[in-house]
This record gives sequence, structure tokens and C-alpha cells, in this order.
Amino acid sequence: MSLKSPRRYWLTGASSGIGAALAEELLGSGAQVALSARSKAPLEQLAQRYPGQVLVVAGDLTNSQVVREIGEQIAQTWGALDTVILNAGTCEYVDAKQFDASIIEHVVRTNLLASSYCIEAALPLLRAGKTPHLVGVASAVTYLPMPRAEAYGASKAGLRYLFESLRIDLSPEGIDVTVVSPGFVDTPLTERNDFPMPLSWPADKAARHIFSKLEKRPLEIAFPALFIATLWPLSKLPNRAQLIIGKRMLRSPPPQKDDL
Repeated sequence: MSLKSPRRYWLTGASSGIGAALAEELLGSGAQVALSARSKAPLEQLAQRYPGQVLVVAGDLTNSQVVREIGEQIAQTWGALDTVILNAGTCEYVDAKQFDASIIEHVVRTNLLASSYCIEAALPLLRAGKTPHLVGVASAVTYLPMPRAEAYGASKAGLRYLFESLRIDLSPEGIDVTVVSPGFVDTPLTERNDFPMPLSWPADKAARHIFSKLEKRPLEIAFPALFIATLWPLSKLPNRAQLIIGKRMLRSPPPQKDDL
């Protein structure tokens, strides 16, 4: 009787935040995990703590050639992947009074285009894997337009559409597709936020929740439940009502010197 072979994962954005916490969950389950991030040192630390389970494939995922080389390295080492979790991303806010298109370009390249490069590299490996599963981390922000979220929201909305369309096209091949839609999570990225983050979860709690749901392969993993239960009905309101809600979330401009 042969022992069940460990599941092979590729996880991006694994050096901090949800990605680092999710890496711990996957490795703690005994899985083999290829870890990607720009920062190599945290990945190597995990490799030392989980000998024989980690394949470090660090690199800039916004560079399509680097991603192709990562795919080739995984193929040469394992030959296939069973689950791919595309979690890497960034967030920058837009000031409409000084609109800077380069912010849109940077965030879309990091969140959407980099994911598409990873999908291109991952699909041949998933096709060679067992019960393949493709997972993309989008955001609950895509349910409702938010102030200053033009870049982040557009990139995550594009990511959601990409994965939901792929779900249809990949279904004949038996490749399941899940979209993860977190609300606010305490990470190094959200530490820069200068506004309240209601019902925020710590990264380790978010990672445990995602990991607990992966086996059932849902179409979507959205959390926290109370936050989603509040946001989802608002997303179904008429556009005019959504505009009114959005205006109420606008921050007052800082006082001018003459006003002090």
C-alpha cells in the first residue's frame, strides 16, 4: 500500500502578510510548496524550517521572462503542480486632484498582469497535476466603488473577471478556479492605510480561514462574514445610491494654513 504523495503548491507573495501566514499553513500540513516573492530571505528561512518541503523560486513577477524561468524551475524539479495560489499584490491610492496614471500602471502591472504571467506558466503544470486547482486573491473592494481605490479596485476587479472567465474555459479540463475576496487584513501593506479598517482580521486568522476552505474548492472565499454581509447588499443598490454612499466616505481635505 503506497502512501499518499504530498500536494504540490505554488504560492506567490509568500514573504509577508497573508502569503507568509498561508505558507505556514500549507507547510504545516506537510505539503510541498514553491514560494515566490521579491524578497528571498524570508523564503529561505521557511526552507530551513521545513527541509525537503520548500522550493524557493524568488523573483519579480512583473517580469514575464522571470516568471517563465520560475515555471521552468518548478517543472524541472517537480514536473507538475496541484494547486496554484496567486496572492502577490500591492496597493496604492489615487489623488484625483493630482491624477497620476503611473500609479494605475504600476498597480495593474503588479496585481493583474503579473498574475496573468503566472497563469501562463502555471497552466501546463496544473494540467500535469492531480485534481488541479487555481486560486486567485482578489478583494472585497470590488463589490463597491471606494474613494481613492481607482488603481487597486480596477486591478482587483480585472483579476476577478480574469479568474471567473477562466473558470468557465478551464472547466472542461477539470481545473477548478477559486477567487478569494478578503476584507481588511492586518498586513505590512495595510499598515500604511490612513483610514479605519472595520472588522479587520490578523493575517494568520485570514490564512487559516483560506486554508480551511481550499479543500472544498468553493467558487469564492469571502471574509470576514459580517463585513461581506454588509458590503454585498450595498453592491446591489442602484448606481446613484452607491454614489451617495461613496461620497459619504470621502475624507475632508486638510485645512489650509489660512484656516488655522
